[in-house]
Amino acid sequence: MAELIIYSERIKDNIKKLSNFFEKNHIEWSLVTKVFSGDKTFLKAILTPDVTEKINSIGDSRLTSLRNLREVNPDLRTIYIKPPANIYADDVVEYADISLNSSLSTIESLNEAAKKKNKIHKIIIMIEMGELREGVKRDDILGFYEKVFNLSNIEVIGIGSNLGCMYGVEPTYDKLLQLSLYKELISAKFNKDLKYVSGGTSITLPLVENGVAPKDINHFRIGEAAFFGLSPLENKRFKDLHTETFEFYANVIELEKKKIVPDGIISEASIGHTSEYDENDVQETSYKAILDFGLLDVDKDDIEVEDKDISFVGITSDMLVIDVGLNKNESGKTKYKVGDKVKFKLSYMGVARLLSSKFIDKVYVEEI
Repeated sequence: MAELIIYSERIKDNIKKLSNFFEKNHIEWSLVTKVFSGDKTFLKAILTPDVTEKINSIGDSRLTSLRNLREVNPDLRTIYIKPPANIYADDVVEYADISLNSSLSTIESLNEAAKKKNKIHKIIIMIEMGELREGVKRDDILGFYEKVFNLSNIEVIGIGSNLGCMYGVEPTYDKLLQLSLYKELISAKFNKDLKYVSGGTSITLPLVENGVAPKDINHFRIGEAAFFGLSPLENKRFKDLHTETFEFYANVIELEKKKIVPDGIISEASIGHTSEYDENDVQETSYKAILDFGLLDVDKDDIEVEDKDISFVGITSDMLVIDVGLNKNESGKTKYKVGDKVKFKLSYMGVARLLSSKFIDKVYVEEI
């Protein structure tokens, strides 16, 4: 079976380094674990007391993941990081101490759910800052906050925004300054202290490092930098974080010399994806290897084979076909054979999909 290798100690070291970085900059942060889809083995391996001691809360976008967090460690403070659906208000209040919200009717449902449980549910209200994702329209902010402040079992602890996640709108100084100014406006208007301005994600880290983030931005929601060591603004390593945190190995289950051009009538029945081919190469051959994973496990665009001599041929639901050319190394010896492993690099989404696949082995490695 194909294997996803997880370097757990490197990830834990990244989290500790980020905690120290935020502490020096007087910023609180939430660790976003959605890439691991609530996997209990991961939660137990990574979220040890020495790792979580300086983290404000652990965040996820799946209620099942938050429930698993609670089961693994009932003392962890949790945050639901996307606007919840009305129908799940009871579960959100049960499993999340904090939630991000942008819909008044949903917040009213959360209020009723919190009443039934005799709880105060904390929320951060998200503002639309140009990304066209979740967020209250800026023209509606004051009226929106006024209605929410009147709810008995809801405590508004902050204002937030999500930039860089869909269209890739950069969290510039001006954008973040606007967010902090809205916080000041709301505080002055309603005489309320909003503790958090949650405008930071992994893409915002370089602004803090370079000292150009507004001082009021005091809460970050971080996933990619913690698990991959990267800031996605330029997809560069952030500070001295570990970037070699995941590896993916697939097994060669067949290796034969075959034609480059398929033989027969090509229909629309294919469920897989293939590379382009040139009809002029109808007599040409090369060595094709079949690997033991497919579209049910990961999208081909989220993985990159480490061996630059290998090219993509096609992928189906459960197998990937690659071209290994003459299958010879520089000394003329056979390069691959059945039973060998082929190594891949992974994107964030590649890791997330592989972790969600029940057909992929997950192997934790405890070494820096």
